[in-house]
Amino acid sequence: MKKRGKIIGEFKEFALKGNVIDLAVGILVGSAFQGIVNSLVKDVITPFIGLIGGSLNFADRVFWMGSAKIAYGSFITAVINFLIMAFVIFLLVKGINKIKTLSLLGPKQVEEKAPTTKKCPFCISEISIEASRCPHCTSVLEAE
Repeated sequence: MKKRGKIIGEFKEFALKGNVIDLAVGILVGSAFQGIVNSLVKDVITPFIGLIGGSLNFADRVFWMGSAKIAYGSFITAVINFLIMAFVIFLLVKGINKIKTLSLLGPKQVEEKAPTTKKCPFCISEISIEASRCPHCTSVLEAE
C-alpha cells in the first residue's frame, strides 16, 4: 500500500506542474481552433473550390476504380486543414521566438565575462590582466 501512495504522490506532483497544465490548456485551445479551421475549410474554402470544379460540395468528390471508391475531395479537404493549421502554428512559434529574442518574457540572463585587461596605475594604458610590468612605461606592477 505504501508504494501505491508514493506513486499517487508522484503523479500529483507531475500533474500539477505548470508545464503539464500549460500543455493541457494548449491542447484544449488547439482542438477548439481546429474546429474553426475545419469549419473554414468545409464551409468556405471547399465550396469555392467545388464551384470552380462544377460541384457545390467538393468534399464529396470521388472516383471509382472498379469497386474501390477513391474519395479525393475528402483527402484534399484534410490536406487544406493540415496546411492551415501548420501555417498558424508556424506563425505562432515564430512570434514566440521573436518575443523571446526581444526579451519581453523576462529578464535576459547576461553572463559577465571575466576582465582580460586592466589599466596601468602609472601611465593609465590598458594592459593584459596577467602583466607584471607595463609594456608602455615599463613600471613594475604589484600583483593583485
